[in-house]
Amino acid sequence: MAMLNLFSAEMRRDPYPVYEQIRGPSPVLYYEPLDLWMIFDYEGVKQALVDPETFSSRATPPGSSGPPPDWFIFYDPPRHTKLRGLIQKAFTPRVIASLEQSIRQLSKELLDEAIERGTSDSTAGKLPTLDVADDFSVPLALRVIAALIGIPAADYLRFKHWSDVTLKLADTVTRSGDLAQLAGEVGAIKAEMATYLAGLLEERRREPQDDLLSTLMAAEIDGERPTREEMLGFFQLLLVAGNETTTNLINNAMLTLLEHPDQLARLRADRAILPSAIEEVLRYRSPLQAVFRTTKREVEVHGQTIPAGKLVLPMIGSANRDPRQFREPNRFDITRDPNPHIAFGHGIHFCIGAPLSRLEARIGLTDLLERLEDIELASDTPWEPRQAFNVLGPCRLPIRFQPARSAAVI
Repeated sequence: MAMLNLFSAEMRRDPYPVYEQIRGPSPVLYYEPLDLWMIFDYEGVKQALVDPETFSSRATPPGSSGPPPDWFIFYDPPRHTKLRGLIQKAFTPRVIASLEQSIRQLSKELLDEAIERGTSDSTAGKLPTLDVADDFSVPLALRVIAALIGIPAADYLRFKHWSDVTLKLADTVTRSGDLAQLAGEVGAIKAEMATYLAGLLEERRREPQDDLLSTLMAAEIDGERPTREEMLGFFQLLLVAGNETTTNLINNAMLTLLEHPDQLARLRADRAILPSAIEEVLRYRSPLQAVFRTTKREVEVHGQTIPAGKLVLPMIGSANRDPRQFREPNRFDITRDPNPHIAFGHGIHFCIGAPLSRLEARIGLTDLLERLEDIELASDTPWEPRQAFNVLGPCRLPIRFQPARSAAVI
């Protein structure tokens, strides 16, 4: 069955035909090789996301050892409620709005460098090239979240290494012989992060700043402040979730627009469509394809009984292509309305960084499309998927372009 290829690179580039094949006969599937259950339809996925009394977030991917990471997204109420309340204080609309100018400046600087480098490296008769991922989306997302946390810009490369290794945790489903090596790598960078964070916290204790670390240190819920372990959990979570979704959103947007030149032309003709286009990218090529849950009790979903204590994967990417919810779900339409996708999750675990991710995508895509003309993919080679099986997007996205002759061509 096609299910056997669910974790291959080819499948991870385009999982949607297999989602459709499985979702048709039954939107609930038991995958015996890993002893897990998968839910593929919109209604079933939402059910799993909004019912923590049945579908617990204390879930460990198959192949992992020990408990889940000490991140608030892996907890249920009441602890999740407390931890989310603490970090929410650092993600207020005022904080997000205050980042806009610095994101604009960083986006401009990254594109300045990429365009200059691509132009100087191009040979006669050939268009310049740049890599949307390596040159733009990855450094943009990582440096924005680093600035939000309060990490010095000079430590960016160390920050990126930690993020890359931590992301491998989500890929244990597809691994076998190198799990011990991965555990060693993850343990080493966790120790590095703990030491690094301890130094930053000591600095903020002596001299608070206008950043997330200082905000969290001062935050209280019911008279309690976050512990050092909770602070490290926030730090590790933001390291990955704070940049991975934004990186994949920007990459997927460029890839999908280049695959649909009619939609790219519509966007260039009407700049006001961009927010709608971003929502359609989130639905059509969801950066987060699946999350992990564990059943606390036996539960029936679409006539199938999932026993207690089983790992469940609500497949967000499949839910966002469910024809019972979206008309012509496999059609990419940047003016789709309504568009009730669940790319950022649903319920108590709805992504706390969604407004920041949307802001970065709006600024980044505006700059890319204003400053680059005649854009085309620079390689016919199938793109390599990102590290973790439950995210969707290319590791690299090389494009050819012409520097825009004006700044109003979106």
